Amino acid sequence: MDVKERLPVEELIRKAKEGREHAYAPYSHFKVGAALLTKSGRIFTGCNVENAAYSPGNCAERTAVFKAVSEGEREFAALCIIGGAEAGCLELCPPCGVCRQVLMEFCDPARFPIILATEEGKWEIHTLEELLPLGFGPGNLKK
Repeated sequence: MDVKERLPVEELIRKAKEGREHAYAPYSHFKVGAALLTKSGRIFTGCNVENAAYSPGNCAERTAVFKAVSEGEREFAALCIIGGAEAGCLELCPPCGVCRQVLMEFCDPARFPIILATEEGKWEIHTLEELLPLGFGPGNLKK
């Protein structure tokens, strides 16, 4: 069975869109939403939250991961991201390097699917390994 058939892609896209509605992006006007599916079947949403000082802001993907972890979830099945300019069309929006690194902490990079979606119903699935080749994770610290 194809990974696309096993994942609730359309539900994750809807949830990511809902997360995006809460984005706080007064500086970049680039709003991002994320929906993180846990292996237990729960979905955690996230949005980007900007700050006037820039670095204290947080991405939608990390918001979703941190919400899940704060509620005891540590095993993730998939992530969906949707984003784009506030007044423009949505575009395929891959996670930033910091978000990729955070995902590396919890996910098997070869098996963790990341869905990049647009409002038009177009979507792509990539593995974390494709987006973060030669990533540094917990396995690198074990003797």
